[in-house]
Amino acid sequence: MHGHDVRLGDIAHVSHGYADPPAEYMRFDHANVLGIGVTMAPDGDVIELGKALDAKVRELKGALPAGLKLTQVASMPQAVSRSVDDFVEAVSEAIAIVLLVSLVSLGFRTGMVVVISIPVVLAGTALLMNLGHIGLHKVSLGTLILALGLLVDDAIISVESMAVKLEQGFDRMRAAAYAYTHTAFPMLSGTLVTVAGFLPIALARSSTGEYTRSIFQVAAIALLLSWLAAVTLIPLLGSRLLPERQPDHSAGRQGAVEHDVYGGPFYQRFRGWVTWCVDHRWSVIAGTATAFVFALGAFAFVPKQFFPSSDRPELLVDLRLPENASFDATLREAKRFEHDLDGRREIDHYVDFVGAGAPRFFLPLDEQLPAPNFAQFIVTAKNVREREALAASLDQLLSTRYSTLRTRISRLENGPPVGFPVQFRVSGPQIATVRRIADELAARMRIDPDTHNVQLNWDEPAERSVHFEVDQAQARRLGVSSQDLQNFLQTTLSGYTLAYLRKRDLLIPVELRSPPYDRTDPSSLERYALPTSTGAAIPLTTLGRVRYDLEYGVIWERDREPTITVQSDVRPPAQGLDVTQRIDRGLAGLRASLPTGYHVEVGGSVEQNAKAQNSIIEQMPLLAIAVLVILMIQLQSFSRVFMVVLTAPLGLIGVVPALLAFHKPFGFVAMLGMIAMFGIIMRNSVILVDQIEQDVRSGYSHLEAIVGATVRRFRPITVTAAAAVLALIPLVRSNFFGPMATALMGGITVATVLTLFFLPALYAAWFRVGLKETTGEPPLHGQLAVGSQP
Repeated sequence: MHGHDVRLGDIAHVSHGYADPPAEYMRFDHANVLGIGVTMAPDGDVIELGKALDAKVRELKGALPAGLKLTQVASMPQAVSRSVDDFVEAVSEAIAIVLLVSLVSLGFRTGMVVVISIPVVLAGTALLMNLGHIGLHKVSLGTLILALGLLVDDAIISVESMAVKLEQGFDRMRAAAYAYTHTAFPMLSGTLVTVAGFLPIALARSSTGEYTRSIFQVAAIALLLSWLAAVTLIPLLGSRLLPERQPDHSAGRQGAVEHDVYGGPFYQRFRGWVTWCVDHRWSVIAGTATAFVFALGAFAFVPKQFFPSSDRPELLVDLRLPENASFDATLREAKRFEHDLDGRREIDHYVDFVGAGAPRFFLPLDEQLPAPNFAQFIVTAKNVREREALAASLDQLLSTRYSTLRTRISRLENGPPVGFPVQFRVSGPQIATVRRIADELAARMRIDPDTHNVQLNWDEPAERSVHFEVDQAQARRLGVSSQDLQNFLQTTLSGYTLAYLRKRDLLIPVELRSPPYDRTDPSSLERYALPTSTGAAIPLTTLGRVRYDLEYGVIWERDREPTITVQSDVRPPAQGLDVTQRIDRGLAGLRASLPTGYHVEVGGSVEQNAKAQNSIIEQMPLLAIAVLVILMIQLQSFSRVFMVVLTAPLGLIGVVPALLAFHKPFGFVAMLGMIAMFGIIMRNSVILVDQIEQDVRSGYSHLEAIVGATVRRFRPITVTAAAAVLALIPLVRSNFFGPMATALMGGITVATVLTLFFLPALYAAWFRVGLKETTGEPPLHGQLAVGSQP
């Protein structure tokens, strides 16, 4: 807002595109532009800021002189508003799905208890997010959808427990008390285990961890509030809404007989299936282990990625001339490309920056260093579909009309910026040897069918240089020192600073040097004469000779060694991680032949992904300690804790087929979801194991306790799994959360089956439960007096 007084509460900083005189140019649809950047205050609301800026822009447009226009190039408020609207729509769909699952599976009155609790938990989550300064953005909203399928778990378990007891003849208060006393602590342990699954995300010390930290924050708030609602609000609502059933006094101790809730045909068949799994426990365990081994083997065929590209409509087009190219030459190429962009129906607008890359208008932008030989275009398509068609067209254009330039078309990135997804760094002491190795590596990369636009990050020596070699013997005879020659040439060619002129906050040097025509023609160097203190002038050619050569315009170093990065894009649907790892495996021969002191390192998406994963892996011991402590407090047995932990990784049996079936890559966000899935699986396992132990303590045999507890946990386990899986459907279409949702849907589905069939078999094998072991009546369908111990 150059030249105007701007006072908007959410603005932290306002800057213009270039200083006076300009070191770079910003152009918008052929017109030279003064760019204005607005930075939001740390506690500001970007959407409210956008509304305030729109109002201010409308006000300023009426006061602009003729010939000047004020045009918006990029708007983060608009992008955030579109993203939030999309995710709010997805949240609404997920809520509708969870409500429908609850009502259909539990019945109207029972389901309404769960339905009422959902907005209460969501409202409490929103309140705590506001108090914790957790904003609504892509990561937090996506996590809210993820948590939505999980936050009804405790509510369904609690209300289902009440409903069963009411059907068996308990009064409402007694059923509510039973639901609290028998489920509150196991549910708390399970919820804490699930929350602990997100713990490494919160503690990861990396830019990636910072980017995804709200996954832990939102999930922890929502799940803990859901448990609190399940042990307080659900019993209260259930005592008012659930129907009571009058007990039958025809038989039984104290004249009361519990209603046989699990005596129907389906439950009888299911009981038979569970019994078969317990009887054939070793076959079930062996089959599960075999499936797990196959899943591990098939995981190699799942495409790998770091973070997916953004689904914003912008394309970044880079034009890089040789290092010795002038700013004017770069500007000419930029104007030529502007003409090639004109008239394309896919383009909404574009802006280009000559002499530097675009400013950070998007948080994960891969910013480029200022350079006179570089220009960058931000081309905004009308939508994502048009963006892809435009990218294919521009790629063909650049390869034909701009083949002498280093060019690149890229999408905006999610997550930490990577740049080229495939990168290899060649380092060593001698530039010529490093260049030779880099050229050989580039040739190998071009052979790979999935690489595209292979290039080196600095060019062959093309900078023309002029050297003056001093004849020291002749110079001494004429009384001229090397310092005298250096001062003369510096003053003549580069200039000697005499003073500084202050203009506002700028210091402008006043330099003494030759006119431009004496400095731009290299041959004029041979006509120079060095003045002496006697007034005579000594021709420069008598003091040495002029030598012309080529040299590197820029030399990049890493750890004080010249380093060339060989880099490339990939052709869809290939992923940068897969292509890099495949090429790296083929470099064993090249690495073995490298001279001493030279090495090839992997960079790009593989390096960034390794940093992100290492930051998570570093926190895994704390996750393990937290989970083990919670499980020990609940189960109070090392053997039972170990058995529950053993079930956690079995969700991979469902994750791998789901990713392969839906052609989804396994990225960093999917990895976070898989870690959280381990907590979800252990949560279901610990609740079932705790129920078995309760039945054993009540006097039932281990065999009847295993089968009976599994049958009784069937409905809450399957209903909560259905709610969690179906609630993830709106996330599948998300470019960012789609792989994570797909992995969780497959993993939770298979984990539910394993909980119901594999875990009983594992428990029976673990504790050597006999096949004929019985004690009294089973806890499912026997006559149990209402007044007896529930």
